[in-house]
Amino acid sequence: MNPQGRHWRPGATPERLRARALMLTTIRNFFSVRAVLEVDTPQLVNHAVTDLNLHSAQLRWPGSNDSLHYLHTSAEYAMKRLLAAGSDDIYQLCHVFRGEESGPLHNSEFMMLEWYRLGWSLEQLTAEVDELLRLLLGAIALAPTRFVSYEQAFQTTVSCNPLTASDAALAACARDQGLDAQLVQRCSRDELLDLLMGARIGPQLGLGGPVFLHRYPASQAALARLDPEDPRVALRFELYLQGVELANGFEELSDEQTQRARFESDQRQRRERHLHVPAADEYLLAALGHGLPPCSGVAVGIDRVLMLATGATHIGDVMAFTSDRA
Repeated sequence: MNPQGRHWRPGATPERLRARALMLTTIRNFFSVRAVLEVDTPQLVNHAVTDLNLHSAQLRWPGSNDSLHYLHTSAEYAMKRLLAAGSDDIYQLCHVFRGEESGPLHNSEFMMLEWYRLGWSLEQLTAEVDELLRLLLGAIALAPTRFVSYEQAFQTTVSCNPLTASDAALAACARDQGLDAQLVQRCSRDELLDLLMGARIGPQLGLGGPVFLHRYPASQAALARLDPEDPRVALRFELYLQGVELANGFEELSDEQTQRARFESDQRQRRERHLHVPAADEYLLAALGHGLPPCSGVAVGIDRVLMLATGATHIGDVMAFTSDRA
């Protein structure tokens, strides 16, 4: 690469670098007046996530025969350990790392804002997320906020019920939507749901104002509780604006045995797909066993929010340097 060429230059303009700095200051002020404590947890951790859709970067220290370490995909596990130890409401701004994602909305390293509220319901948390979003985006988010269930979004956009449709019906729906037939044939049920959401439904969400997509299928609960009134769905939401996913939130699962069973299910599926199978995070499980207080938490992609705030069309336009130019 020619060092005299354009490749040495930052992706973000000085104006966008200043916009980033101002956004981070605004976020810190937002939580300071609410007495939410800023914390700082390690980015290099001993356990990768087991989630099938997340792929952790692996590291082994030079000259060491120790086991693998991983760059975290989220600060969630560490922050829940702090909550279980009595930290009270907390937030964190940090860089996270996720592989096998590419495109104008993706970079393998990006900035995430994550926070947790003790004793809050999902509805209380979405109200605070909405308040912060409007503060950061101003006129871009002026339109009224809408709440749409996952089931409703599927039925409206692709005429399919994600909770009751058979696997064959979901596959037929994906083909009817023009998605690659060979890819569809290889997909599991949850992969079909993700494919339809990513390709057809998500890009249509939030075009007229912020949309909270909520009540995800139980199979996509991740670290969320199931809805006690309808165990087919999880107490989970994602926030969309202008077709871009900005946030993912849970009313947090606190039961150690249920979480262990979910880890084991993830590990079985990873084995079947010949993926790396990390050990379950026993630190997190021990914290849940000790007692995670009832809480709700959310993670927000700061770079994507900044893209909307500044009119950028590629995530590299709001970062100093993308991973390929770091």
